[in-house]
Amino acid sequence: MSLSKPSAQQRISTFDEFVRLADYSLMDTLNADPDATGDGNDHRARQVFSGHFVPVTPTPLPDPEYVTHSSTFFNELGLSDELVNDPKFCQVFSGDISAAHKPMRKIGWAVGYALSIYGTEYTHQCPFGTGNGYGDGRAISVFEGVFKGQRWEMQLKGGGTTPYCRDADGRAVLRSSVREFLAQEYMHALGVPTTRSLTLYVSKSETVARPWYSQDSYSTDPDIMVDNPVAISTRVAPSFLRVGQLELFARRVRGNTHPRALEELRMIVSHLIDREYQNDINQDLVFADQVVELAKLFRRRLTSLVANWQRIGYCQGNYNSDNCATGGFTLDYGPFGFCEIFDPGFQPWTGGGEHFSFFNQPTAAEANYHMFWTAVRPLLAKDAEALKQLDQIRHGFAEAMQKQIQKMWAAKLGLTDYHPKIVQGLMQLLTKSEVDYTIFFRELSHVPENISALKKSFYRKNSQQLDEQWQSWLKNWHDLVIKGGHLAEISAKMKQINPKYAWREWLIVPAYQQATRGDYTLVRELQEVLSSPYDEQSQRVEDKYYRLKPEAFFNVGGVSHYSCSS
Repeated sequence: MSLSKPSAQQRISTFDEFVRLADYSLMDTLNADPDATGDGNDHRARQVFSGHFVPVTPTPLPDPEYVTHSSTFFNELGLSDELVNDPKFCQVFSGDISAAHKPMRKIGWAVGYALSIYGTEYTHQCPFGTGNGYGDGRAISVFEGVFKGQRWEMQLKGGGTTPYCRDADGRAVLRSSVREFLAQEYMHALGVPTTRSLTLYVSKSETVARPWYSQDSYSTDPDIMVDNPVAISTRVAPSFLRVGQLELFARRVRGNTHPRALEELRMIVSHLIDREYQNDINQDLVFADQVVELAKLFRRRLTSLVANWQRIGYCQGNYNSDNCATGGFTLDYGPFGFCEIFDPGFQPWTGGGEHFSFFNQPTAAEANYHMFWTAVRPLLAKDAEALKQLDQIRHGFAEAMQKQIQKMWAAKLGLTDYHPKIVQGLMQLLTKSEVDYTIFFRELSHVPENISALKKSFYRKNSQQLDEQWQSWLKNWHDLVIKGGHLAEISAKMKQINPKYAWREWLIVPAYQQATRGDYTLVRELQEVLSSPYDEQSQRVEDKYYRLKPEAFFNVGGVSHYSCSS
């Protein structure tokens, strides 16, 4: 007897219903590595020379324990919260894919990609010095399916070693897994395109040692080794295609590494269009014109994304091309952070440097876009007109980025148009004063006339002269806002652009510290608070979460700054 797929009205509550939605576009339309094993037992670091993916099985967590799941995302997918109680569902998403049955497959996949930093390609991070061993070292996709008409790919982060593991252990620790799980759903609630969180499991018996910071350490780099519980978080996206992937295939074309190199580049770009731009690009266009449209749309998404990052104070501390999703959303929450005291040079990652700091992210994005452009150019080599259009799109990136940033600042300030003097004056004052980025703009959203209303966002008392400068700026800004319409309406719009509740690392740390002891109360509380960042919440929540960073956490390792250890 054949099983029918659940109707749109039903909520999927069992694993047997869940697997019926399986639909593997990547494995069914792209090429597997011809040197891969047939059974997915491919867990040692090795060079991969061709193909789009490597079939590989995840490594299960021993003694897995449920930590949390995203009820919000479950609801969007049409999944019932009861599904997390299904033993087979728990088994698969804690890494034991043997519980899968048709049409789901008992095998996952990992992909390779190149690495470039600010437009310079690197290969020495690969253990073979060739770049052929760089890719998903601990992230293994295990499911691809269609939910309510939308295709999603589900990937286990911390799911064990793959050929790209570079001799690492393939695991993620609970600390970083909690951070990524919460951050993805918080970004979604902020309205910023992002990968999503599905589930989080921790092992009750397996730990791994990682360098980290001792209690109240002011060290720049980790100063101790810590045993951490290992965890698997499931992150979800329409695809996990990256600029670095396109670079890898373009590099194979340049090097003429195998006879099908150009064909495989074309295949991965076609797959990208199908997965991420199907509704935006006319499939009847000739392929060259589709590539040109792809370049336009990706530029639009990428510039909008980075403007959104600046709007909410997010810093992607390691914005290499391998962390740049070609779908135009936030990908890979490794060394990330949110700006508290306003600082254009804010960079939470000790290894990141100024080039990936808060206000330098537009430049980093352009460097990633440049590598995208470089990668797709070989596909248009025989079409001079299409190539000319592609080059024009590339050269227009900086202007497109500037327009998005200006549009963002106008909206953040409740203005109908961008006023450079107002914005530049504000930047100077924010830089001179120690101001909490989130609290300042939230209080500004009340459209006050006097600087005293903004004082709760200041970490230090200003001089009288600086207060007068603030008051002068506030008056000029207020006069512009009044011209825009009713203040109540403008204030309401500003409050939907300037969140009240921010990611504050000193409030996240206790959550993952308690989680290592088996107490997930704070993790779930943060989920709830961060799911409604623009809303006024209870007085208890406001007292706890809407406040300045305490002095005790300034310059503390693991709070104000941290390594990429995860």
